[in-house]
Amino acid sequence: MSVNKLSILLLCGFLIVATGSFAVAQNKKAAAQTKEKIDTKYDKDGAERIAKSVEVLQDLTSAPDKKIPNELLERAEAILVIPHVIKGAFGLGGRYGKGVVSERSASGRWSPPAFVEIGGGSFGAQIGVSSTDLVLVFTDRKAVGLLEDKKDMKLGADASVAAGPIGRTAEAGVNLRLDTAIYAYSRSKGLFAGVALDGAVLDIDHSMNEKVYGASANTKAILGGTVAANSTVQPFIDALEKVMPKKRLSQK
Repeated sequence: MSVNKLSILLLCGFLIVATGSFAVAQNKKAAAQTKEKIDTKYDKDGAERIAKSVEVLQDLTSAPDKKIPNELLERAEAILVIPHVIKGAFGLGGRYGKGVVSERSASGRWSPPAFVEIGGGSFGAQIGVSSTDLVLVFTDRKAVGLLEDKKDMKLGADASVAAGPIGRTAEAGVNLRLDTAIYAYSRSKGLFAGVALDGAVLDIDHSMNEKVYGASANTKAILGGTVAANSTVQPFIDALEKVMPKKRLSQK
């Protein structure tokens, strides 16, 4: 073999090795960038709120005689959970809390949760401060639409709300017509009870939604399922899929 041919072969071999090394390096760089992009979607504050909301969800069906009836949950168009709502203070009370809401699609799948807040004054003979968990069951898709479209939604004014029934369907006397848009529950020590919430105001937590999903994500896109879930919010979706009964068609 001539010296020229040998040189050419050696050069080709060098180029092949160099090209392969470059490709490997580029693949590693792309993988690292992808991982970094995924990791930036994890938000510690959002994850803590999700974790507390998941804890509330896990108690939805845990107490056979003191729970939200399946008859109602089967017809839920959306579920809103606000853990640790602070209420009441020396006669002039108020409510404040942060949570999440997820919408059920026509196929029965749950959307990524949007982050929400609740506030609103209340008057009465209440002294001291108490903390409770709050669950709202939306049975009217129009009420969910109001939450998506409005800057805020006043319960009782923009959408009807009632204290939700507890226990087995027959004993609780669930209104099968579901002519109330939202049923409200408080949770204490793992047990649920219906609660009156007229006057409370729901707001979308836009700043948290932007942190978790990105600046371009709006509430309608999140609840409509066109925004992808990520590691921060996936536990809430998984909990809904596990504890919520399958969707039942509304009776006409």
